[in-house]
Amino acid sequence: MSTETKDTPPNYQCTHTLTGHQRSVSTVKYSSHGILATASADKTIRLWQSQTSSSSSSSSTPTMACERVLDGVHEAGINDVAWSGSSQFLCSASDDGNIVIWDVEAKRAIKTLRGHQSYVFSVSFNPQSNLIVSGSFDETIRIWDVKTGKCLRHLNAHSDPVSAVDFNLDGSHIVSCSYDGLCRVWDTASGQCIKTLYSDNTPPVSMVKFSPNGKYILASTLDNTLRLWNYSNSKCLKSYVGHRNENYSVFSTFSVTNGKWVVSGSEDSNIYLWDVNKGHIMQKLVGHKSPVLAVACHPSENIIASGAMEKDCTVKIWKEQSAHSTA
Repeated sequence: MSTETKDTPPNYQCTHTLTGHQRSVSTVKYSSHGILATASADKTIRLWQSQTSSSSSSSSTPTMACERVLDGVHEAGINDVAWSGSSQFLCSASDDGNIVIWDVEAKRAIKTLRGHQSYVFSVSFNPQSNLIVSGSFDETIRIWDVKTGKCLRHLNAHSDPVSAVDFNLDGSHIVSCSYDGLCRVWDTASGQCIKTLYSDNTPPVSMVKFSPNGKYILASTLDNTLRLWNYSNSKCLKSYVGHRNENYSVFSTFSVTNGKWVVSGSEDSNIYLWDVNKGHIMQKLVGHKSPVLAVACHPSENIIASGAMEKDCTVKIWKEQSAHSTA
């Protein structure tokens, strides 16, 4: 978050609509290599990559193909997925109460992590990819050893369902959030809570994420607001409004490839982009037919992926079309 925000507004346009999921798309996540994973209440994960036809002209838009489907393991819908740093492994969190680690190349599940007593709603690999943190509706956070599949820590984290968890830049801290209205920062090694963040009226917190540089925390609350926190001094630096979020856990994230934007889905079926520093809406992406719960930004290209609920069930790819695009 250290570069200047460009004054030129973004100009993302939908280039692909991906179909295949039979129920609501719950999450979309890019790997460090640009592979897109999408997961759904239909119990499946789909992996997508761009493909350029040898017969196509150089100016043609590459197609997006579903290269793998990971299924047959979870017994209920999938709420979240996370990539390992190498893009070799993927973990998934499900309403069946389990976390599954997948070998992407082998297209198979290699471990099932059991212990949560209710829906697992969020998962994240640490940057070293040797730990997974999970958050559950059983109000706990668990830290897992990837190699052994054992639970290393079981934290009684909140007094309501844990809606999201995330590791910071070096993996030393974990942030969690809950419908109890609190965001908490934890020391990964000790399991101690070192900070609690909350707004005056403590609306339920549905999503939380560290900024790319690890200095800030982005939190979504069910009062139609996103807040950017400096967690070192517990101050809310900026609020982002204009979208709709009162009922669901809607993903939000940062785009840093071409200017600095906060990107969020919305229950009004759109995707919103705000200027990080000024808080102004810079673009609204229109095209889905149902609430958009899932958004993700490509790690190196000016591309956003989004996924919608039933009866839409599609994933859309939005690409920057302006002259300064690197795509």
